[in-house]
Amino acid sequence: MMNSTKSIDNTTPIDDISGLLLPKNKIYSLEEIYQKEAQNIAEATIKYLASVPTKKEASFAYEWLLLLHKEMFGNVWDWAGKLRKIELSIGIKAYLVPMELKKLSEDIKYWDINKTFDVYETSARLHHRAVQIHPFKNGNGRWSRMLANIYLRQHDKMPIKWQEDLLAKENPKRNEYIEALKKADVGEFTKLIELHRNTY
Repeated sequence: MMNSTKSIDNTTPIDDISGLLLPKNKIYSLEEIYQKEAQNIAEATIKYLASVPTKKEASFAYEWLLLLHKEMFGNVWDWAGKLRKIELSIGIKAYLVPMELKKLSEDIKYWDINKTFDVYETSARLHHRAVQIHPFKNGNGRWSRMLANIYLRQHDKMPIKWQEDLLAKENPKRNEYIEALKKADVGEFTKLIELHRNTY
């Protein structure tokens, strides 16, 4: 069974700064890099969550899934929006990523057309599958949570206030979030759906 939470317990470290687009005249701490990423992500947040995004703006097609990651991290990393070609301690095998991401985009369309699930269950399943696939070198958790929020917003629901320090050990919601993903790993989505229904 594919585990979506294997390395989340310690959060994914930025131990490889190859591809960093920031000026090379200084050494950056992980905190500084994270802050630059947060600024970049804020731009994507305004674009997609300030108002209800149209299907044209957020199609959930395969190409758009890549574009969203680039919009979130492209000011900081040159690999933003590019599928990983390396194996990680979490996620599927790299050679399977393109096929599984394409399948996810097709599943979202199918779920919507056939009303397979309600909005909250669809967003939870989208979120979980995105984490499981882990298609990028880094930023997968933040990207998957953004995907869920864009989907909710597009369907006239309020986005979840994930608080992007959610995975920090001092965050009281961290254990609840990780437990919800672990339950979803074995097909039990109730806890993750509950998180999607709440806005904190």
